[in-house]
Amino acid sequence: TRRNYFFDSLQDQFDNLEKHTQWGIDVLEKYIKFVKERTEIELSYAKQLRNLSKKYQPKKNSKEEEEYRYTSTRAFLATLNEMNDYAGQHEVISENMTSLITGELTRYVQELKQERKSHFHDGRKAQQHIETCWKQLEASKRRFERDCKEADRAQQYFEKMDADINVTKADVEKARQQAQLRHQMAEDSKAEYSSTLQKFNSEQHDHYYTHIPNIFQKIQEMEERRIVRIGESMKNFAEVDRQVIPIIGKCLDEITKAAESIDHKNDSQLVIEAFKSGFEPPGDIDFEDYTQPMKRTVSESSLSNSRGDGKSEPKFGGKSKGKLWPFIKKNKLMSLLTSPHQPPPPPPASASPSAVPNGPQSPKQQKEPLSHRFNEFMTSKPKIHCFRSLKRGGAGPEDFSNLPPEQRRKKLQQKVDELNKDIQKEMDQRDALTKMKDVYIKNPQMGDAASVDHRLAELAQNIEKLRLEVQKFEGWLAEVEGRLPMRTEQARRQSGLYEAQNTSAVNSCAQDRESPDGSYTEEQSQETEMKVPATDFDDEFDDEEPLPTIGTCKALYTFEGQNEGTISVAEGEMLYVIEEDKGDGWTRIRRNEDEEGYVPTSYVEVYLDKNAKGA
Repeated sequence: TRRNYFFDSLQDQFDNLEKHTQWGIDVLEKYIKFVKERTEIELSYAKQLRNLSKKYQPKKNSKEEEEYRYTSTRAFLATLNEMNDYAGQHEVISENMTSLITGELTRYVQELKQERKSHFHDGRKAQQHIETCWKQLEASKRRFERDCKEADRAQQYFEKMDADINVTKADVEKARQQAQLRHQMAEDSKAEYSSTLQKFNSEQHDHYYTHIPNIFQKIQEMEERRIVRIGESMKNFAEVDRQVIPIIGKCLDEITKAAESIDHKNDSQLVIEAFKSGFEPPGDIDFEDYTQPMKRTVSESSLSNSRGDGKSEPKFGGKSKGKLWPFIKKNKLMSLLTSPHQPPPPPPASASPSAVPNGPQSPKQQKEPLSHRFNEFMTSKPKIHCFRSLKRGGAGPEDFSNLPPEQRRKKLQQKVDELNKDIQKEMDQRDALTKMKDVYIKNPQMGDAASVDHRLAELAQNIEKLRLEVQKFEGWLAEVEGRLPMRTEQARRQSGLYEAQNTSAVNSCAQDRESPDGSYTEEQSQETEMKVPATDFDDEFDDEEPLPTIGTCKALYTFEGQNEGTISVAEGEMLYVIEEDKGDGWTRIRRNEDEEGYVPTSYVEVYLDKNAKGA
């Protein structure tokens, strides 16, 4: 009974150990799942950081690239780059955790399951063996007990037969032999039982003192290794983070360094250099004495110009004239007040030697006080449609005459540098082709020397064109820097660039506000300085409604509209009139919804609609 209780208790211990080791494996798999989810979070975080950094990176060939010349924006760019490296470290964390923890533990769990299965299989096998030995002992014991009882009964039967006088001698002898046989069988069973018992005791001793303790020891070692392994994995979990801390620290140090590199003085100076106009401040305003019966005097920096006064006063566009309104967009305002600086060409039948269609002519016109025009501008409602043609004009003039002097100088210098770089590239290609040609001449089998002549000629033409461009821009640059006098009308006609792309838009704006005699025309120098960049008005007048037609016209001559704001017409072509001649010799016409512009009034025969004219 005691032995059965111990055996049952041992079996229960195996069941408990089996449950506990399975729980240990479940804990290990749970930790693996935890680390795997952590690696996914790290990857997702790194991806989001990279996307965030990419989102705020400056776009190539955009205005944002120009903004990164300031120290504050460069520091922000450095922060974005460091955040990209910071995201890379989180990717390293994910990779290391996957390789050092998740992958290793996954393989270890498989090995652990196999080892656990082997140990418990050995335990069950030992239990089955000892049970088999016990059953053999019980069978031998029962057989010995049965043979002893059978021998006792045979002995008693022999004694009874031997005492009975009525029994024959043969029966007695038979009973005696049977009793001896039973005694012999009992002795054999006793010997077998004794042998089986000794064998069982030995097996039982080995089972409880050798086999089972060894199995338990192996299970214990297996469990301890599992515990140690999960502890090492937790250390690796922390160590993976600790390894990237120095690099992350460097990233944060670089961000701090970039922040400390911000120089507010330098940024302010860049803004000053970027927007410095070069204009001189206005002079003092003269006292105007109203007690004297005389014409109102025009001060040096007021908004009026006297046409009848013989005093030599500074004019707008002069080198030392006073400048106005330093804190408002002067170019926009003055562009509305200026009339076209170029009169229309005469018809082809004209005998004028300068009667070249669309030629850059600038005859002097009378002026009226600018203050009068300014007051008219301030009291009248602007016609916003006048900027439509200005927007269609695209970029500013090639000589950057629409910019303030200092900004113009910078743009011209930048253009000269770019052209010089292009010249150097072309020269490098020419030198390379020349060497190739020499090689072909010396070794005709390598190629035909004449095959590169065409390309060499093209490069020579390109270099010559670029050099002419450089000379042209250097001339404008010298003019701005004061090394050369202002260009004459002849030089402007030769360059073909004086008629800037915004002229027609500016003219149409001024025509909406000037008198029919076109007396708003200013001097050339003033026109150059008062030109308006088309881009300033793009957003304000983008959705303007088209002008209504006020009549039709027939082209009497062919006109090649080469300047910005003009439109080409063919002789005999019928078109719509949207704005009649304001006295400056130009009529605004429209061919279709997308094509409109100015043509000389003398080139067309106008048929105005009566209702529109009366209105």
